[in-house]
Amino acid sequence: MQEECDPWPTTMTPSDAIDFLGRAVRVTIDRPLGSHHPRYGFRYLVNYGYVPGTVSADGEELDAYVLAVGTPIESFSGICVAAIERLDDQDDKLVVVPRGTELDDELIRRLTHFQERFFESRIVRAG
Repeated sequence: MQEECDPWPTTMTPSDAIDFLGRAVRVTIDRPLGSHHPRYGFRYLVNYGYVPGTVSADGEELDAYVLAVGTPIESFSGICVAAIERLDDQDDKLVVVPRGTELDDELIRRLTHFQERFFESRIVRAG
């Protein structure tokens, strides 16, 4: 079942990534599980995409890791359970999962390490 998603403003600031915490989010997947980064060649170990209609600090749409989905997909609606705030880059990421899925910070780090290893970051949660 797809989550009912809230509409979002078309202009976002870097800090707005935290506004998605606990909310239903629709993600368009442009780098499905098993695909390779077009520039750097590493393999995506999770589905990865963006939230249409948003703009992050890097001028692109806000990116999202879709975790706890073990097959390549084209789009996904789920709950944003965390944000990865990059401390040395302006490209924060959302962490989106199926409703009812709980992941601790250590597991989020392990699942996103294939890409996040290149950056200093912290995981932000609601509350």
